[in-house]
Amino acid sequence: MQFHHLVAPFVVLLALCSPVPGQQQRNADEPREQSHQTEQGAAGGIFGLFPADSTKELLFKGPSGEIPYRVTTGTLDLFGQDGNRSAKIFYTAYVAKNRAPDRPLTFVFNGGPGASSAYLHLGLVGPRVLEFGQSGDNGTTPTLKDNPESWLAFTDLVLIDPVGTGWSRPANDDAAKSFYGVRQDADSLAKAIALYVQKNNRLEAPKYLLGESYGGLRAAKVAVSLKNTQGILTSGIIMLSPLIEGRFLANSDDPLSAALQLPSLAAAELERKNEFTPDKLVEAERFAMHDYLSSLAGPFPTGPTADALYSRVGALTGISKEAIARTRGFVGEIYAKQTAGDGRVVSPYDASYAVPDAYPEDAYSRNDDPILDGYTRAYGSAFAAYARNELGFASDMTYNLLNEEVNRRWEWNGGHGGDSRALISASTDIRDLLSTIPTFRVMIAHGYSDALTPYGASRYVIDHLPPALAAGRAELQLYRGGHMFYTRPDSRQSFATNVRTFYEAKPSN
Repeated sequence: MQFHHLVAPFVVLLALCSPVPGQQQRNADEPREQSHQTEQGAAGGIFGLFPADSTKELLFKGPSGEIPYRVTTGTLDLFGQDGNRSAKIFYTAYVAKNRAPDRPLTFVFNGGPGASSAYLHLGLVGPRVLEFGQSGDNGTTPTLKDNPESWLAFTDLVLIDPVGTGWSRPANDDAAKSFYGVRQDADSLAKAIALYVQKNNRLEAPKYLLGESYGGLRAAKVAVSLKNTQGILTSGIIMLSPLIEGRFLANSDDPLSAALQLPSLAAAELERKNEFTPDKLVEAERFAMHDYLSSLAGPFPTGPTADALYSRVGALTGISKEAIARTRGFVGEIYAKQTAGDGRVVSPYDASYAVPDAYPEDAYSRNDDPILDGYTRAYGSAFAAYARNELGFASDMTYNLLNEEVNRRWEWNGGHGGDSRALISASTDIRDLLSTIPTFRVMIAHGYSDALTPYGASRYVIDHLPPALAAGRAELQLYRGGHMFYTRPDSRQSFATNVRTFYEAKPSN
C-alpha cells in the first residue's frame, strides 16, 4: 500500500473571524510577519507566478475570550550554495497581537510524503474548519465555518507546505531532488523555520512542531535538524497518527506488526456494532500481545487450539473464522474486504468506515480509498478558495493537496519504495531529543480505529523508551475515529483541550 498522508497523512490550522475595516498600522515594536520578497516576475519561470504576500488583521473569538491576530500568507525563499533560489516555501502564519514574548509558536505540516498542510489547517488547528455535512463524509458540498477549538487560543501557528506540496515549488525538476527525501526534507524545513524565526524576531518563543502521519516522523527529524544545523532547540512535538517505525507499516506477515494492529481492528468492529468503549478494548489489547502474538510467532496452531484462536480473532474483527484460518491468523491483507461483510470494503484510514466494494469479484481490495481519495480531497479546493477570498492570497497556480509524484520519488533510507521505507525510524530521534533537551516533551495522538498507523505501534514505542527519559515527558492520547480523527467534532474538541494542557504543563526539569 502506498503511504500517502496524512494525518494522513503527523500530520497533518479559523474561528469566529471578523475582518477589521481597513489596514491597521503596524506598531513599530511589533515583529514583522512578512517573508522576504523579490520583485514579482524578476526571478522568471515558476517563481514569477507567485503573488505578493498578504497580511490581514482579524479577530478570533474562542470560549476563553477574544484574541486579535495578524494572518500572513506568503512564501519563504530557499537558496542553494550557488546563491540561486532553489525553492519557494508557502506558509500561513497566525500570530496574536499584544502577545507575551513567551507565547508558544507552533510549526505545522502534514505528511504523505507529498501532502500539503491544508488537512491540519482546515481540519484541526486554524481559526476556520471545514465540515462535511451531517453525515461527516460529504465532500461535494463542504462548509467552511468558525473553529472555536482553534489552537490559536494558546499558541501562534505557522502552517508550512513542504516543497512540491500546496503552493511550494522547487526552481525546477533537478532542484526537486534536493527536497524529496527524509534527510533533505527535514533540513529544508529546518531552514524555513529558522528563517521565519529570524525574520520575525521569535527567538524567545517556545517552539513546537505538529506533524500528521508521515509528518509525525518528519516532526522528529526536523527537531533534530533544527538542533544540529540551525541551533534552535524545540520545546516539544505533537505527533498525530504518526509513522514512527517503518517496520510496522502495513507489514502484515510480521507477528509483532499484526499484534499491534489487531486492537485497531477490534475498535473498528465495536464502532460498527455501536458498542465502542475504551474499556472493551482492554481485553483485545491483552489478547493481541499475549495469546495472539505468541501463536503467530510460534508454529502454526492446529486442531482445537487453532479453532479457538481463529474464532477469537473473528469475534474481535468481524472477519469470518474460515477466512482467518486460510491466512493462519494474519488478517492484515484481508480485513479491508472481509471485516464489514460481503460487498463492502473498509478504509485503512478508519477501519470502521465501510462503503460498497467497487470490485467485489476480486480477492483483495483495489478500491480507491474512500477517505483519502474521497471526501477529504475537498480540503484542497476549500483551502485555495479560503486563501483567495478571506486571506487575500490570490494565486493563479493550482494547489497541490496531495502530490503523488513527490511520494513516488521519495528517498527513504538511501533508496526508494517499500524495502527502504521499512527501515526508517524516528524512535532514536525521540530518544536523542529527550536526552539532550531536558525540557523536551512529546505527545502522540491516535484514533482508535486507524489501521494504517495503529495506536498499538506508538504505544510499543513509548513503552520501550528508557523510563528515565519517558516519565512525565512522553504520552499517548487516544480518540474516537481513525487516521484523521479530527474530522469528528467531539474528538477535535477533546484533542484541543488535551493539547492545551500539554502546552501549559510546566517542564519537570
